[in-house]
Amino acid sequence: MKYTNSPIEKIVFNNNNYYVKRDDLLNEEFSGNKARKFYYFLKNDFPNIKKVISHGSAQSNAMYSLSALCKLRNWKFEYYVDHIASYLKENPVGNYKAALKNGMKILEEEFPKSYEEDTLFINEGGALKEAQYGLEILSNEINSWAKENKIENLKVFLPSGTGTTALYLQKYLNYEVLTCACVGDEEYLKKQFEQLEVQNHPTILKRQKKYHFGKLYKEFYEIYEQLLIQSSIEFDLLYDPQGWLTLENYLNNFDEKNRPIILYLHQGGILGNESMIARYKHKYKIN
Repeated sequence: MKYTNSPIEKIVFNNNNYYVKRDDLLNEEFSGNKARKFYYFLKNDFPNIKKVISHGSAQSNAMYSLSALCKLRNWKFEYYVDHIASYLKENPVGNYKAALKNGMKILEEEFPKSYEEDTLFINEGGALKEAQYGLEILSNEINSWAKENKIENLKVFLPSGTGTTALYLQKYLNYEVLTCACVGDEEYLKKQFEQLEVQNHPTILKRQKKYHFGKLYKEFYEIYEQLLIQSSIEFDLLYDPQGWLTLENYLNNFDEKNRPIILYLHQGGILGNESMIARYKHKYKIN
């Protein structure tokens, strides 16, 4: 099965050229930035491990990716959440539905402070040092592609949650990594970086306005639709709309002659779009 060397496509969006690294196409079950973060656990031997436990939200991308990892490794998977909405329980959808199908056991209870020796704990969202194993491979793919195609003035952009992917890309890439904070503010993101690495951080771009993570904004849905129409690529509705809005605002500071070449990292996560689209259509009365 293929878990590396995702394709790079050239797109035109709002009359500007971009390259898109299609990590959403890595593998049908195990793709996106979480597949890169968890690649270490797929490729290395863990002879004593029989179970993985983690925690977070009931529609987490990491939750689904861990369920796929455990299915591939034939490990049990237990996932702890504070709350599962009754509607979601009765009408499973998105990451929640897919993770259950992969054999996940989900528990609405406090995360255990201790666990057995045959159990592997993976932190929420994949913010862990082992993530650099897969992200170094991703960086090498980008470095090789840029060298082969003689691309100069390249910058790599991706929106961030914990910032782990952006951080380790900057560690191994020959090019500047740009990102924006999606879960918290810029200070939150800096602190996330510092917990893993004290130096060589990506460049955090300022957002035009403050957004609350998970809240529905009409401009998010509009740019999601425009990207789908103009590029024929579906991006996720939680991170990518804010990413593209921030990136376009940043590029407005350059004239056409000095504009950097942008490689946008598609990090997957579109399984969650099904429930997000339903919420947007309900709130904004979209047909």
